[in-house]
Amino acid sequence: MEALIPIINKLQDVFHSVGTDIIQLPQIAVVGSQSSGKSSVLESLVGRDLLPRGIGIVTRRPLILQLIHNDLDNHHTKTIDGIDIVSKEWGEFHHNKNKIYTDFDEIRQEIEAETERVSGSNKGISSEPIHLKIHSPKVVNLTLLDLPGLTKVPVGDQPKDIEIQIRELILKYISNPICVILAITPANTDMATSEALKVARDVDPDGRRTLAVVTKLDLMDAGTDAIDILMGRVIPVKLGLIGVVNRSQQDINNKKSVSDSIQDEVAFLQKKYPSIANRNGTKYLAKALNRLLMHHIRDCLPELKTRLNLQAAHYQSLLSSYGEPIEDKSATLLQLITKFSAEYCHTIDGTAKYIETTELCGGARICYIFHETFGRTLECVDPLGGLTQIDVLTAIRNATGPRPALFVPEVSFELLVKRQVKRLEEPSLRCVELVHEEMQRIIQHCSNYSTQEWLRFPKLHDAIVEVVTSLLRRRLPVTNNMVNNLIAIELAYINTKHPDFADACGVMHSSLEDQRQNHPRETPNERAVATGEGTEGSQCGSQSFSASSFPEGRAGSWRGMLKTPQDLLQVPVPVKLSARELRDCEVIERLIKSYFLIVRKNIQDTVPKAVMHFLVNHVKDCLQSELVGQLYKLDKLDDLLTESDDMARKRSEAEDMVTALQKDGKMIAEIRETNLW
Repeated sequence: MEALIPIINKLQDVFHSVGTDIIQLPQIAVVGSQSSGKSSVLESLVGRDLLPRGIGIVTRRPLILQLIHNDLDNHHTKTIDGIDIVSKEWGEFHHNKNKIYTDFDEIRQEIEAETERVSGSNKGISSEPIHLKIHSPKVVNLTLLDLPGLTKVPVGDQPKDIEIQIRELILKYISNPICVILAITPANTDMATSEALKVARDVDPDGRRTLAVVTKLDLMDAGTDAIDILMGRVIPVKLGLIGVVNRSQQDINNKKSVSDSIQDEVAFLQKKYPSIANRNGTKYLAKALNRLLMHHIRDCLPELKTRLNLQAAHYQSLLSSYGEPIEDKSATLLQLITKFSAEYCHTIDGTAKYIETTELCGGARICYIFHETFGRTLECVDPLGGLTQIDVLTAIRNATGPRPALFVPEVSFELLVKRQVKRLEEPSLRCVELVHEEMQRIIQHCSNYSTQEWLRFPKLHDAIVEVVTSLLRRRLPVTNNMVNNLIAIELAYINTKHPDFADACGVMHSSLEDQRQNHPRETPNERAVATGEGTEGSQCGSQSFSASSFPEGRAGSWRGMLKTPQDLLQVPVPVKLSARELRDCEVIERLIKSYFLIVRKNIQDTVPKAVMHFLVNHVKDCLQSELVGQLYKLDKLDDLLTESDDMARKRSEAEDMVTALQKDGKMIAEIRETNLW
């Protein structure tokens, strides 16, 4: 079981090399208030002075301290000024792998420099850890996480919310359920108010993974002792309490060695607490932490294996989704073009692999445009919309010329029906526009279901969008011209012999005959008005003018009112139409309505067919050949298949994670269950 801690250290190194903390590893986090003796405890465990000291916050970044036990014959040789210096104790930083530190003062300086490099010099903190390995025959295999000391009041240029920042940083690490909490509390303070125990209890209310260390036993008031505290009678902690004696500031100033301090600690405990001296002190703490960490790792190992396997499968799947490195660019480009073309056509045909369930798209939306949007719009067009009886009567009169007509002139019908048919042109062109917009939207729809590929090759995606957009843009005026021609065809020849129109005329004629039989004949005055006859005054159109028609009451005064030719155009139209005029208008309106419905039915049928032939089907048939012709060129291969920086970075990260997880999996697999007990 002794091999467990070195394996966890290796796992820690592997995951740090890929810059991630997706797998939480078992570790011991050291928590305590400022000046509680955290640094002294850690230095006692190492046996050397190596941590920065000072006023205020000194530890401003987490320090992952890996203690690696060396045999006495294991050493490191360093050459200085041509002289080989053999050292059995040395350190190394993960951020500076190529350098070995045999001078522990230099290690302290490097910790300070690396802290300021990331956290700055304004006493701010950072969650990015520093990794330090210490190789020594004086240490036991142990991994410790030194966290910034808890504080209450900002000092100097510290941030105003420094207390909250430190607390959140500590909670980030100790909230990990497989993290053992080493709570440092000085003996010369009230244990009930210990900030370290309080923050530990927030995440570990049962105290199952909290070990308390009571420091500064030698600084208690005269006549008092910590026997009740160390026996767990004051604050019970399930993993126990261990008391230690720290070096005083005077000892540190006087360069008192850690080894001498440990000897004095043993003597103090034997004298002050003889009954429990063997269960306290730095040496006992080191062995207890080593044993505790090994058992903790053993308990966490099954879950750790499971998480490693799950993460390995996840990142392997993620790596596969990013695509393999390109070997044959020509084949890859042709494959991507073909895939996009097929997906585009399948979306129109309704056979796409991914069917949208939240909204209509592709061919379904085009069908909706044809039969719902366009069809209903045409049905809402009133055959007689914008046409008044005065307009009809004016057209009839203009078509008869100077002579009164015995029958309704056909020219007036043709003139008016063309005017109404022309109104179908705008909704027909709008139908083309809506289908064109949907064809454009299909591009984005296809891109959404090939996100990884288009994120990987953004230039290829942009080029495909440009080619398809250009093809659609070229087909739009062709389709519009065809629709305009359909309307022009209807306007070019008014087929009054159309079977449906002939039937409607027959029905209308019978209706008018019945109406004449059921109404009295016109009076002479009405007939005179209808035929333009009269004996007094002059007529213009159907209006009979007499002297009584004007305010002056004189027959000749109206001639002075018509001074210019334009005035002749403004002759008033009668407000009340005669019975014959009403029948003529009714005949024309019925004929217009009957013929308009025939044309509308034709347009409603032929416009969608024209759009399908000239736009939709043409794009489907020509899409792949258009893309190949525009993009499949040797001089464009490298540029189109250039991966985005973001995708290349993600693939590299996924590859590193897969490699790291596989390596860690092999390390864990080498551990036999028989070696855990």
